Amino acid sequence: MTDNLGKAETAKAAVLAKIGKAHGIKGWVRIISFTSPVENIFDYSHFIATRDGETRKIEIDQYKAQTAGFLGHIKGVDTPEQAKELAGMTLSVSVEELPELAQDEVYWYQLEGLAVVNQHKELLGVVSSLIETGSNDVLIVKPSDDSIDDRERLIPFRREATVSGVDLAAGTLSVIWDADYLE
Repeated sequence: MTDNLGKAETAKAAVLAKIGKAHGIKGWVRIISFTSPVENIFDYSHFIATRDGETRKIEIDQYKAQTAGFLGHIKGVDTPEQAKELAGMTLSVSVEELPELAQDEVYWYQLEGLAVVNQHKELLGVVSSLIETGSNDVLIVKPSDDSIDDRERLIPFRREATVSGVDLAAGTLSVIWDADYLE
């Protein structure tokens, strides 16, 4: 069953997955996991599901792996019509539920909003999001009011090679990346 939530009830959350298309006649849906490894999504059963300002509490009560990913059943969703209504919703958990990381590791959500500064102390912008490409993750860096220009940049997230440091307390991500790279 899903419960609608007001905005005041949602805390700082980390997006872990997305609900895909409905599957079958019993209300199952495809689950697109953003966790690493992907099956870690099922370490959680209760999620906050959101899309276009709509927020609900949901519980995945069953799941199974398939060649093309995962299928999940959401408690109280037992028809294809109900399942279709949930397609496209992101699945989040409170950041307090996430496991503690090693000292040199970070979660993606922690990188979003960090100021990106290169080796020449130039502000390139802020991390708006990340994408997974298979070979390495990529930072999407959007310009800010104080950045050196108005260019959006795609910077590979490769420790030592392009990312030289992450300082969450200072709100900065240091990169080895010239401002005119790929111009």
